[in-house]
Amino acid sequence: MNEDQRCCGSLTGPDKAVAWTRRRLVCLAMLCLLAPVTAGAKALAASDVSAVRKVVEAQLAAFAADDAERAFSYASRGIRAQFGDATTFMTMVRIGYPMVVRPAAVSFFLPQAEPGATPVTARQDVQFRDREGRLWMATYTLERQAGAGWRISGCRVVADNGKSMT
Repeated sequence: MNEDQRCCGSLTGPDKAVAWTRRRLVCLAMLCLLAPVTAGAKALAASDVSAVRKVVEAQLAAFAADDAERAFSYASRGIRAQFGDATTFMTMVRIGYPMVVRPAAVSFFLPQAEPGATPVTARQDVQFRDREGRLWMATYTLERQAGAGWRISGCRVVADNGKSMT
């Protein structure tokens, strides 16, 4: 079966031209819909890509080890001020974000810079599979802080439909 047959079946003449035009318009519409999703994203330098991921991985390892002090050390100054101490922070994580404490599986997406953000901010998307097999999508926000490197300034977790591409 050639391309014409797949697209237009047994159509001929003007009907075939209309079918091809519709196909092209659908493709163009899809590109237009996807453009805003990628337009705001900006690539990070390779060293920042690695550093951002390492911070999130290190905090996840600290959660898994029940090391509240170490987990809290990866939080931004703002988060540290908000929670005050490692014990309060770890309690919040256990209650509000249990899927990140000891996930069954973790998949990282490529982190992106948040254009125009001050301080310099990156977004790291991470997919989790919890111990019950449910999927979750976490969006970490990290700030580059003077003298401290990248630190986690927020995390939003939503149920994932399983169609994310890592």
